Amino acid sequence: MIRLTVSTPEVSGLEKEYEHALTPEEVLASLNRTEGHRILSCRADNVPVRLDSVIDHDCHLDFFDLREPYSNYSFQASLTLLYIRAVHEVFGTGTKVSIANSLSRGLFTIIHTGSVTDEDCERISAVMRGYVEKNEPLHETSLNREEAIAYLRQAKDYEVLRLFESAEDLEGAQLCELDGEKMLFYQHLVPSCSYLDLFEIRRYRTGVLLRFPHYADPDHVPEYHEQKILYEAFSEETQWDRLMGINHVYDLNRCVEEGRAQDLILLSEALHEKKIAKIAEEIRESGKRIILIAGPSSSGKTSFARRLIIQLRVAGLNPLYLGTDDYFINRDDMEVDENGNRDFESLSALDTELFASQMNDLLAGKKADIPEFDFIDGVKIFGKRITSIQPDQPVLIEGIHALNPKLSEGIPEEDKFRIYISPLTQLNIDIHHRIPTTDARFFRRLVRDYRTRGRSAATTIHDWSSVRRGEDNYIFPYNEEADAFFNSQFLYELAVLKKHAEPLLREITPDMPEYPEAQRYLQLLKFFVSIEDESPVPCNSLLREFIGGSVLV
Repeated sequence: MIRLTVSTPEVSGLEKEYEHALTPEEVLASLNRTEGHRILSCRADNVPVRLDSVIDHDCHLDFFDLREPYSNYSFQASLTLLYIRAVHEVFGTGTKVSIANSLSRGLFTIIHTGSVTDEDCERISAVMRGYVEKNEPLHETSLNREEAIAYLRQAKDYEVLRLFESAEDLEGAQLCELDGEKMLFYQHLVPSCSYLDLFEIRRYRTGVLLRFPHYADPDHVPEYHEQKILYEAFSEETQWDRLMGINHVYDLNRCVEEGRAQDLILLSEALHEKKIAKIAEEIRESGKRIILIAGPSSSGKTSFARRLIIQLRVAGLNPLYLGTDDYFINRDDMEVDENGNRDFESLSALDTELFASQMNDLLAGKKADIPEFDFIDGVKIFGKRITSIQPDQPVLIEGIHALNPKLSEGIPEEDKFRIYISPLTQLNIDIHHRIPTTDARFFRRLVRDYRTRGRSAATTIHDWSSVRRGEDNYIFPYNEEADAFFNSQFLYELAVLKKHAEPLLREITPDMPEYPEAQRYLQLLKFFVSIEDESPVPCNSLLREFIGGSVLV
């Protein structure tokens, strides 16, 4: 008799008994589940297992859909294998396929075979649909480090082999196969192609978009929206990465091992300075005076704003710096949700009328009584910052809603210059495995939360899903409003953050609900050789906002 405590996204703590060993898929079928999203992964006693693995002992069995990060990346990895198999069937097995970055609610991929037509995309999609209809299985074999290296040598996959040889912390991988197509992955895949019926193949610019459901709506492929600014930012970053000789993590590891990390740090920082100076010059030439800066959590907005002020002063301007947080409405007047909690992240939490009125007064040369928000008492305090500005003096406003048109709809368009900032990492693990930008930002936040607030890794992980929902609602929909984009990522930063983040994540024990996600983050850090000496990172670097030692924050 096997006794299981079963939880799904809808119900938890179901006590079930079975007379013989069975798979999680069979357990799920026995529940006669009639609502909820498709299950994509599960954990046995807090450890991820495949849905078709055998459960032969008493344990807690937890099921997850696309909204859970491990499930989401498992789905993406499985879909990637199906996509590459289809590309090879259409163009030939020797065709090189690169998984470049996230874009337009999907993955931007490059098929290295000359131009790809709409008809080619239709053929790829048809092959993928065929595997879904046949419910072709996705086989998986666990390899330890020595077995993985032996396989890579036998397969003559020298690129991934170099990665394994440079990253001594890597303990192994999953060798996955779909109809003869073999790839190494670092998480479990779904059992078969029937789980992968929601996707769209779309030609875009120089590549192909592999689109799939977003975690906010797991049952539908979202409506397509072009993200021109992000595409151009990723393309620019790819160009600079190649100029610095860094294409994948192996190249970074080799750079660190050969003692060239300082040169890479200084080059990366110089590139940031050049970009910031360029944006400052664009602002000066535009004559616009309301400078709005927004970006997701841990983008480095504060440090960027301070460095932009310096560059604007070099350009002959003397900007006034403000934050939208000072325009919170009084706490007692804020809307509350169904649980009685006040929503500080919603635009409704800001006094948009006062903001627009005061910005227009400043533009007109009038004095404005700029408030300061008292976060202890929850009220705006006036009388401390009565100010005015010169006719050519710009105002820098930084905040999560800065690009939302409703915040500044009372201000003339000709006076507004919008900047979107985000760390878009174009450094990928290898040709088929990307580093999610969201994960890169998480490491920044993890290190800063602990250093400045004493928050544990478990707390940061617990809160991260809420942070991401806020970004989806209030920040990402408006990034295409920007007049300029600043990519705040550094090629070297995960190698620096590793030594700060690893000890914090290791404090999370197997009995804690955040343990699986902590293990996923630790797995990502294993690819990197750590930069132990961070002294070459300048004191005005955006990264110093997170690791400490900043002269700006």
